[in-house]
Parts: sequence; structure tokens; C-alpha cells
Amino acid sequence: MLYHLLFPLHTSIPAFNVFRYITFRTIYAGLTALVICFFLGPWVIRKLRMLQIGQYIQEDGPASHQKKAGTPTMGGSLIVAAIAISTLLWTDLTNYYVWILLFVVLGYGFIGFYDDYLMLIKKRNKGLSIKEKFLWQTVIALLAGLWICVTPNFSTEVTIPFFKRISPDLGWGYILFAALVIVATSNAVNLTDGLDGLAIGPMIIAATTYMVFAYVAGHARFADYLQLNYVSGCGEAAVFCGALAGAGLGFLWFNAYPAQVFMGDVGSLSLGAALGTVAVITKQEILLVIVGGLFVVEAVSVILQVGFFKMTKGRRFFRMAPLHHHFELKGWPEPKVCVRFWIVAIFLALISMSTLKLR
Repeated sequence: MLYHLLFPLHTSIPAFNVFRYITFRTIYAGLTALVICFFLGPWVIRKLRMLQIGQYIQEDGPASHQKKAGTPTMGGSLIVAAIAISTLLWTDLTNYYVWILLFVVLGYGFIGFYDDYLMLIKKRNKGLSIKEKFLWQTVIALLAGLWICVTPNFSTEVTIPFFKRISPDLGWGYILFAALVIVATSNAVNLTDGLDGLAIGPMIIAATTYMVFAYVAGHARFADYLQLNYVSGCGEAAVFCGALAGAGLGFLWFNAYPAQVFMGDVGSLSLGAALGTVAVITKQEILLVIVGGLFVVEAVSVILQVGFFKMTKGRRFFRMAPLHHHFELKGWPEPKVCVRFWIVAIFLALISMSTLKLR
């Protein structure tokens, strides 16, 4: 909005020429989202407390978590609002990818909101059934995948990290592939959201990483020099990533141990879906396995635990899944688990950045 209102004035007021630069708008999108979360956070927390929107804790979870019962949840609504407002203020609203990203964030945000709402009504740690949640996630992801594929000049080739000449073209099958990436990432982030600040920290790191990839992929010269797929217009996704990272930082202020508020499914599902969509748009779909490696490991730990439990008729592969609970039960304090997982996320982000030259 600000881009369309102020940039046209640069002919008479040269200072407004800065709005043409994606880097400038990315920085201020991040700052805007951060400020929104930072200043509205206390008000949102008070409102959630007044409405008695508190977290229900699983009885079979770690004993140390029982004291968290009643902590305000659905704080992810603040993140989604901050991302949406900041994106609308600082992006080029004629860009297809901006609206695709907003559609996914708001769509998954609504699914998560309804899921959290049902938990509140039922007064237990279960909302939508797995089938219902997966169905609506898939519908939105398929629509997003179709929208991306029909965007002018978008390539349906899949980028393979470290290999510049291997890019299989999936054709219309790319829609299914894109939906798989979005749904899988959304649920992986949702599974990771189990400790104070655990999910939002790696999300900030991943968003910052993809902010770089979005800028490079949307810049013809940089993309050509680094031998990446050039995606016309995807530079605006960098502004969105800036808003995502800024909103994450603002929320972390209140979500850091001991958390004053939890993001709930409204936050984790929408953030994960947003990350997956950015990965698809920037043509760095497979690289998401590295960038979001922490989320992948958390999801795989659940799959291993369930599979091993069924195969061995009651034995467990980990002390508890997802993986962060395993380390908790080994005696790691919650803050130590979070910080060490953040370090791993940074390590993986640096490896992924190296693929810009290793190909």
C-alpha cells in the first residue's frame, strides 16, 4: 500500500525513490511486524486471559509441563495479523506471489484458529480430527499450488540442491508436489511447537534464509551469476519473509521461557505453510529439507516413535516424541533444549546458504 501511495511521488520528492528497493521494504516490513507484535502483545495477552483462552496440557506429557496449563494460547493470531498488515503495507500489491502467500497464511491461520477454538470449547487438548485438519490443509495447498503454476512464466521444474543441471520438470504434477511441501512443512512446524520459544526461533532463522533466496531468485543478474532459477516477481516474497521474521521476533519477546503466551495451531500451522509456500515460489523446494531440517527431524521422530511402537507392540524408540520431549526426559532443562535446537537451526541455515555457490 505504501509502495503504491508513496513511490509515484518520487518524481517530485526524490526521497520516496527508496520505495522501489526491495531491500528497503523488506527491512521495514520486518520492523513494522515486530513493532505490531511488541506493542499489541501485552493487550492481546490480557484479552486472552480475560476470555480464559488457556492451554490444555496432555496428561501423558512431561510432568514439568502441567504447570503451564492455563497459559494463554492462540497468540499466533497476533503473528498472522502482524504478517498480513506488514505485507499489505510494504509489498507491491500487483504481484501474484504476494496474494498467494497471504491466501495460504490466512487460510491455514483459519484452520488453526478453528482447531484451537474447538479445544477451548471441548476443554481438552484435541480440536479438529486428524482427517478434518488434513483435508482442509490439502484443499488450501492444492489451490495455492494451482495458483502458483498458472502464474505467468513460472517453471514447474524442481531444483535439486548442489546439482545445477538436474531439474526434473513435473508439469501439472507440480501442483501435487507443491501441495505436499506446504502441508508437510505446516505439520512439521506444528509438531515442533512444544516448548517455550522452540518453534518460533528456527522459524525466524528459516524465514531469514529464504528472504535471501527470494531476493536472489527474483534478481535476474544475481540468479544468472549464481546459476539459480530466475523467478520473475518473487523478490516480493523477500518482503513477506521480512514481515514473517519480524513478527516472529516480536512474538518471541513474549514466548521466550517462561512463556507468557503460546502461539497455538493458529500460529504454527500458518507459519509452517507460509515457509513451505515461499520454498515453492523461490524454486528451493528440496532445500527446505536442510533449511527446515530441525522441523523435519521433529516430524520424523514422531513417525519413528509411532511405527516402532506398533511394530514392537508397545516398545518406544525415544523416551517420548517429538524429539524435544526425549531430551527433556533425559534431564535437559527446557531453555537448554530450545537454545541448542536454535543452534542446530542456524547451522543448517548456513549449510543451505552455501548451496548458492556449491552447484
